[in-house]
Amino acid sequence: MLREIHIQHYAVIDNLTVEFGPGLNLLSGETGSGKSILVDALGLALGGRASPEVIRSGEERAQVTSVFSAEGKPPWQEGIAALGVGGSEEGTLILRREIQSGGRSRMQVNDQPVTLAAVRALARCLVEMHGQNEHVELFDRGAQLNLLDQFAGVGAELENVAQSYARRRKLEKDLESLSQNDQERLRTVDLLAFQVRELDEAKLEPGEDARLEDERRVLSNLEKIRAAAGGAFQELYEDEGAAIARVAAAARQIDELSRYDSATAPQIESLASARATLEDIAEFLRDYVGRLEANPARLEEIEDRLALLDRLKRKYGNSVEAILAYAEETRHKLAALEHADERREIVRRDLAGAAAEYRKAAEALSERRREAARRMVKLVLAELAHLGMEKTRMEIHFEKAAEGNGSAAGIDEIEFRVSPNPGEELRAMEKIASGGEISRLMLALRTVVGQARVGRHSRAVRSGDVTFIFDEIDAGIGGRVAESVGQRLKRLARDAQVLCVTHLAQIACFADHHFYVEKSARANRTITTIKPLAGEKERAEELARMLSGSQITDAVLKHAATMLKQAAG
Repeated sequence: MLREIHIQHYAVIDNLTVEFGPGLNLLSGETGSGKSILVDALGLALGGRASPEVIRSGEERAQVTSVFSAEGKPPWQEGIAALGVGGSEEGTLILRREIQSGGRSRMQVNDQPVTLAAVRALARCLVEMHGQNEHVELFDRGAQLNLLDQFAGVGAELENVAQSYARRRKLEKDLESLSQNDQERLRTVDLLAFQVRELDEAKLEPGEDARLEDERRVLSNLEKIRAAAGGAFQELYEDEGAAIARVAAAARQIDELSRYDSATAPQIESLASARATLEDIAEFLRDYVGRLEANPARLEEIEDRLALLDRLKRKYGNSVEAILAYAEETRHKLAALEHADERREIVRRDLAGAAAEYRKAAEALSERRREAARRMVKLVLAELAHLGMEKTRMEIHFEKAAEGNGSAAGIDEIEFRVSPNPGEELRAMEKIASGGEISRLMLALRTVVGQARVGRHSRAVRSGDVTFIFDEIDAGIGGRVAESVGQRLKRLARDAQVLCVTHLAQIACFADHHFYVEKSARANRTITTIKPLAGEKERAEELARMLSGSQITDAVLKHAATMLKQAAG
C-alpha cells in the first residue's frame, strides 16, 4: 500500500508530506484547493509524463517521493529483481522522481536510477488510478480477461490450459524444425556427412598433437641435441678429470682418512652412491647418442600430420579433443536428419494429441468463463444501479480463436462493452465519454470481483497490495447514489487501500482516514497544505462545510455527526 508521499516545489505545493493508512483514505477541500494535484504528483512518481511547468515558480526543480510497503512477499519483488535493484529495507519500496527546470527528468527506485518505462511496468502492481479521462488498466483486453478469471475462480483450469499450451508449442517447434525445406535438409546432410568422413579418415587420437610437436622438435634439432648429449657424456666419463673419476679419487682420500678418524667412514658410502648415479647418467647419455640418427622421411611425415591437424583445428575446434567432441556431435545431428521422416511422423502424432488435449482444456475453461460472465454482468449491473447508473446495459463479448490457435490463457478473447445511457449502443469501455461513469464502473467491477473471491474464502483482489485511486468519482451524482458509492468504496477498502478525492459528504463520512486540503497565501505566495482530520469533531466540521458551504449551522453539524455515526455502524 501507499504509506507516504513527499512533494517538494510541485505546482502550488512547497514542501508537503502526507502519511496514508490502510482502508479508505479521503481527500476533501474547497474547489481549486489542489486535491487533484496530489494525485497528479503521485502519477509523476509512477513514471507519468512531466513538464518543467509543474515546478513551483522560483525553484530549480520539483521532486516527488512515494513510499510503498507490504506485509509478506511484496508484489513488486520480481519487478525490482529484474531491474537489479535492491531493497532499502524489507517490505519497502521508494519511488523518487525529480523534474529540473531545464526539462531533464530523473527516476529512481530505492535510490538507484532506472528508466521511466521500467517504473511504469512496476507501477501496474502498485496503483490503479481511476478518474476523469484517466487511462485505466481495465481498458486492456488482457486485464479484462484476468478480472473475469478472478471472478470465475478458474485458477486450476488456467494452469491446466497453460501446461497443455506449453506442450503443444514445444511439439510445434520440433515439427517446424524437422519439416524444414527438403533441399536445405539434403544440403545439410551432405555437409555433415562430408565432415564426418573427413574426421573419421583423420583417425585422430587425444594428445597426439603434443606428442608430434615433441618428436618434430627433436628431429629438427638433431645436431644440437647430439652435441649437447655427447658433451655431457664426456664431462661425466671420458674427458681427463671427468666427474666420475674425480668422485672416485675423492672416495679413496676419504677411505684413507677413515683409518685415522672413523667418523668420516659413512661419507664413503654416500660418495659410492653418487658415483653410481653419475655412471647411470653417463650410460643413458651414451645410449641416447647412439640412438640418434637423422630421419628426413619421418620428419616430413610429422610435418604433414601437424599441418592436417592445424587445418582441422581451424575448421572444427582449437584442440584435438575439441575436434573429437565436434565429430561426435555431428554424428548425432546427421543421424537425426537422416531419420527425420520417421521422427517427423512421431512428432506429428504427438502434436495431434497435444492439440486435442489443449483444445479440450481450453473449451472447458471457455465454458466456465461464459457461465461466469453471465453472472458477473448481472451483479455489476446491480451494483451500478446503486451507483446512479441504473439505465446501464453491459455485456461481455466473446470471440473464440480458430482451431489450432489460442494462447496460454486459452482460446477466448473478450471485451467489456457498456452503454451507460438509454438509446446508446454497446461500446468498448474506453469509448465511454464520462470519466465519472468509468470510475463508477471500475468500482462496481472491483466490488463484484472482491465479493466473489471473499465468498470462496480466498484472498480478495490483491488484498492490500494495490492502492486504488478514485479522482472525481462523484461527478454528476449526489444524495442516495453518493451514499451508495461511499458504501462500496468502504467495502473495497476492506481488502485494499483506497485513496479517493471527493466533494461529497455522503462519501467522505465513510473514510478511515480523512485529509483536508487547503489553499492559502503565505508571504505573498499561494501554498497548498494537507491536514489529517483527527477525531469526530474535526471530521464533523468538514462534513458540515461540504454539506452547506461556509455557513455552518448547529443543525448541519448535528446532521454531519449523525452521518459519521451511521457510516461507522
